[in-house]
Amino acid sequence: MALQIPRIHFYEIDDQTWFPSFLREKVQACLTLCWIKCFPPFQSSSPAALIVETLQSLLGPSIKDYVFIDYCSGAGGPTAEFEREINKALELESIQKYHERNKDPTSLTRRRDATTENNSNGILTSSTSEDPSVDFILTDIHPHIPSWRLACSSSPHLHYVPAPIDASASPPDLLSKIHSSTPLPHRKPFRLFSLAFHHFDDPLARAVLKDTLLTSSGFAIFELQSRNLGSLFTVLLLGPLLWGVSWYYFWGDWVHLFWSYVFPVAPSVVVLDGLVSCLRTRTRGEIIRLMDEVEGVPGDWRVGWRFESGRRRHTWPFGEATWFVGIKDG
Repeated sequence: MALQIPRIHFYEIDDQTWFPSFLREKVQACLTLCWIKCFPPFQSSSPAALIVETLQSLLGPSIKDYVFIDYCSGAGGPTAEFEREINKALELESIQKYHERNKDPTSLTRRRDATTENNSNGILTSSTSEDPSVDFILTDIHPHIPSWRLACSSSPHLHYVPAPIDASASPPDLLSKIHSSTPLPHRKPFRLFSLAFHHFDDPLARAVLKDTLLTSSGFAIFELQSRNLGSLFTVLLLGPLLWGVSWYYFWGDWVHLFWSYVFPVAPSVVVLDGLVSCLRTRTRGEIIRLMDEVEGVPGDWRVGWRFESGRRRHTWPFGEATWFVGIKDG
């Protein structure tokens, strides 16, 4: 049941300048774990996999027309998982089309076996001349370069911008600033805000939306929570979940384990900030209203844009992801 209260922009510990950066990294590592891992029987797939399905459904074949720029990436979040799953699907689709054109029904299986065996990342490659893959770019006003460098080493289609990037004033030459050995193909910019947009207060959110409407061809706001009692209950369960699994997923990172078990700062901040995140999360109507209040966008900003929103359960019984997606025509 939805809480009958207005959105409340309480403070989150992880946002504060006084919060030590090394502890912030541990908190963000916990959040990344919650994004990309599946915990049966309460989850049938990871939240990141649900978001990938949502993007694929909304964008369809046009997904190949975009370069995806993740703002407020933190330590990397789910972006590497988005890139991996979307490009695996695109590669498979490309291979299927290639063999359909060559009318060889048995060659697809042989090709998949060979490419999977020869590619340690599990990403299929095709003998077609056109690379169907799309690129993803990590950015943040406080770049996490060591974490990003490690993530990007696993794929030629995952990149990062080493300079600070303000989501409310993104540089027009951003794509020229990426750390990449090869230039990116010219594609339309699509902004991603993964568990990030609720961090902006209303003035900053309006500035981010203005910059987005003026300089991008699409954007998506993804949250792992809603402003309701079910989400608050789900967040409370993150404490015992992280207590139970951190030793396994972070074994060898003794600093992380110290701040998870001896002094459980990391899981405590995840829970406390998660509760505040629920109260900060905006509805579709509130995002639309912020765009109505944006000044300096020529003409009617609604013209040429279509907006979709929805929610999907990621954790039984009450955990749900919410999304708001804007797509510009042409």
